Amino acid sequence: MKSINLPDYTIPANKVPLVEPKRVEKSDLDILKRRIAENLKKINGTLIAHYYVDGDIQDLAEESGGFVSDSLEMARYGSKAEADVLVVAGVRFMGETAKILSPEKRVIMPKLEAECSLDLGCPPDDFQDFIRQNPDRTVVVYANTSAEVKAMSDWVVTSSCALPIVNRLKDKGEKILWAPDRHLGSYIQQQTSADMLLWSGACVVHEEFKSKALLDLKKVFPEAAVLAHPESPASVLDIADVVGSTSAIIRGAEELENEEFIVATDRGIFHKLRQLNPDKRFIEAPTAGNGATCRSCAHCPWMAMNDLIGLDALVSQENLMNKHEIHVDPDIAARASVALQRMLDFQ
Repeated sequence: MKSINLPDYTIPANKVPLVEPKRVEKSDLDILKRRIAENLKKINGTLIAHYYVDGDIQDLAEESGGFVSDSLEMARYGSKAEADVLVVAGVRFMGETAKILSPEKRVIMPKLEAECSLDLGCPPDDFQDFIRQNPDRTVVVYANTSAEVKAMSDWVVTSSCALPIVNRLKDKGEKILWAPDRHLGSYIQQQTSADMLLWSGACVVHEEFKSKALLDLKKVFPEAAVLAHPESPASVLDIADVVGSTSAIIRGAEELENEEFIVATDRGIFHKLRQLNPDKRFIEAPTAGNGATCRSCAHCPWMAMNDLIGLDALVSQENLMNKHEIHVDPDIAARASVALQRMLDFQ
């Protein structure tokens, strides 16, 4: 792994929003979900949700004929869906990806200000300079980036497919320029031995998982398996029994015989984990040490901006759909689609 003197692009605590999700009374939940589902039909829309958003939104997506998954499968589903309108419940780069892959479709999101700390930590102008300084490298970027950054890349990857893609490039003798997550980049380099030059970003959620606190928790739950997302620091991944994407974490929980699991990723995933494994116990991995003030407390504040109340308003009002529609410059979209399509076509 190689590095150069880059500034730290991790988003500081004072730039992370404080979000209090709007709660729906249980007595109103079914009525609200039915109304949203009916309005989705009226606009020929489909709801595509990430595993990290509110569990009620995940349930609604599946109940209404939509889709819940990780960012790779969200992108794939959106490109093949027969709906006229893609309603993306997640963060902004997911909506942009859907629009790039389906330019003929209308893409709307409950909250356009739902950003991603990795995306924010990779400014396009700075990244362009990074590429210019290293012209001999193949540019591989994580999906958690803006359309502009994707347009500069040769490949886009997600945590589900990054390892085999980088392995293939390494076998072809290519040197990699990687962005934006330094922890995921380090993990891929360790697993593949590829020549990788890393950007210096990090996810505000996964950056906060700490190995010492995790080892202390393991003493309390000695039989628990540890499931960790590779955006976590290396010291956390070294302890994990399963390291992988959200989909890999879900598979690990189903396949391992353990009855207890400590999970080092966004706690939004607990909804699907518990749904699929009702007889197993899932425990949040500790963040930022004992008693410390955390920036995310194991839940992405931008993912938390997605709620049923906002979704209900969005799909029932044309003026809100106009305001919340994703637009990507056609030239940028055309260039970004090349790298995205390479990812989707990769075998």
